[in-house]
Amino acid sequence: MGDSEKGKGSYLDSLLNLDSLRKSLIRQEDTIIFSLIERSKYPINSPLYNDTGPGDLSSSLLEFFIKESEGLQAKVGRYASPEENAFFPNNLPSSLLDPPNHAPVLHPPAAAVNINEKILNLYLRTLLPLISVEGDDGNYAVTAASDLQCLQTLSRRIHLGKFVAEVKFRDAPEDYIPAIRAKDREALMKLLTFQKVEEKIIKRVEKKAMIFGQEVELDENDNKGKCKVDPCVVSRLYGEWVIPLTKFVEVEYLLRRLD
Repeated sequence: MGDSEKGKGSYLDSLLNLDSLRKSLIRQEDTIIFSLIERSKYPINSPLYNDTGPGDLSSSLLEFFIKESEGLQAKVGRYASPEENAFFPNNLPSSLLDPPNHAPVLHPPAAAVNINEKILNLYLRTLLPLISVEGDDGNYAVTAASDLQCLQTLSRRIHLGKFVAEVKFRDAPEDYIPAIRAKDREALMKLLTFQKVEEKIIKRVEKKAMIFGQEVELDENDNKGKCKVDPCVVSRLYGEWVIPLTKFVEVEYLLRRLD
């Protein structure tokens, strides 16, 4: 096995270590916040999201952009990684690269859990109006690229719930197996919920958004306290959507863990 394969395997193995997984989740907070800041530079640009795009497009311009981008990324192996979940997974082209040479790190019947449809709807209907102002500046290509960055970072973070669920199951299968066999979603959700940890995450991302998004001027009195993205929006994003959707992924994964 070559050095690159060893490195790849060890990285995936690290995602089955709870401490390493937590560090990855914390780093992704930064990525999500910066992607939201980048998207906030542009107005909503509503023509991107019309049901039918320009010319012969039967879908929105954003959907077309995402499908084409995912097709290109699939060719260079993006979706061979268990961390990645396509928004439009049907009919993705095959990778030009050889399949990765490592054992599955997730339980195969459960690894296919994909809630990107929920994430896309949440982003377009709820989050986007909170981070962008009304208007249309015509910069559709860069806006769509920024949308895709936001969507992929949110998807990656939320779907890491599959790895969290796998680690927790391996650490204490006896805690989860009765609820899995009973298909008891409520019991599983209770096992996966740690209120104090969640409150800490919400406070941390709000503070990060306040620091990362500050308008910086040489005169300290200019734009004092003004942020590119409202930190309360980021804390709400995590409290109302990111954390609950991550736990939803964990529950869906565990329900398939014994298949």
